[in-house]
Amino acid sequence: MAAPVLPFTLRQLRYLMALEETHHFREAAEACGISQPSLSVQIKLLEEALDLVLVERGRGPVRLTQAGREVARRARDILDASQDIVDMSATLQTGLGGTLRLGTSITLGPYLMPHVVGELHRSHPDLRLYIREAAPNVLVRELNEGVHDLILTQLPVASTRLTVARLFREPLGLAMPVEHALAARATIEGPELADQTILSLSPAHALHDQISAICAETGAFLSRDYEGTSLDALRQMVALDMGLTFLPALYVRSEIEGRARDVVVRPFRGRRFTRSIGLVWRASSGAAPAYERLAAAIRDTARRFPELVLEG
Repeated sequence: MAAPVLPFTLRQLRYLMALEETHHFREAAEACGISQPSLSVQIKLLEEALDLVLVERGRGPVRLTQAGREVARRARDILDASQDIVDMSATLQTGLGGTLRLGTSITLGPYLMPHVVGELHRSHPDLRLYIREAAPNVLVRELNEGVHDLILTQLPVASTRLTVARLFREPLGLAMPVEHALAARATIEGPELADQTILSLSPAHALHDQISAICAETGAFLSRDYEGTSLDALRQMVALDMGLTFLPALYVRSEIEGRARDVVVRPFRGRRFTRSIGLVWRASSGAAPAYERLAAAIRDTARRFPELVLEG
């Protein structure tokens, strides 16, 4: 359905506002940079378009009618909103502003975004982020469908329609009960995983494929009976001695270090088991400069965490 065509213009509303402020046709015309006859004609056209008398005409100061005052009050809101659009356009051309719909992985967003949002609020006060969490495969589908403007997720994301800005690599540590035999080791060798039961998230998460590959490489047993729905669920199952699992460094920093007493996390020796994190958007979005700025802001925040390896 086509949008209705308005019978008046923003310029006519601006002329009415000037008339309300100056109470004089000549002064209003000067304030608007046009001739008095031209302003009078435009006010008359506005009255005809609305089928209302907006101005009391006579000797002395110009007064708006009751209808004129009501139109002027709404005109002020319309003109303010129009200026907001102009200001927003300038902001989006030069930096970050407006509202961005950001999808993020449930294994990453809760442990990174609180730090990012605080920095963004200080550096880009005109930016508002609407954040929604989901599994990576859902995020990619919803990005292509237009639900999100961009997503923060584990890579790789394969699509010629999408643009990827690599942000950082996040180490994954081996989590185990405090009483486990490997807990006494400062680092873990790959062969020590042989015959160990490994817990993972469901295949909807990219992390599942990584953990499955490590199990195949080391001879560990990937449990299919108990797949966690979240990192917290995995940690709780590990604490109940149902198996070992791999947890991302930001989650470990947030939820385990200095807090959990039933689970410990150990790194691998000789190789760092990591996942790659990136910001992804549709190549057709037309907002690449702004999204690159957001990627840079996230990298700046990531520098606060020495365990992360910056990319890009």
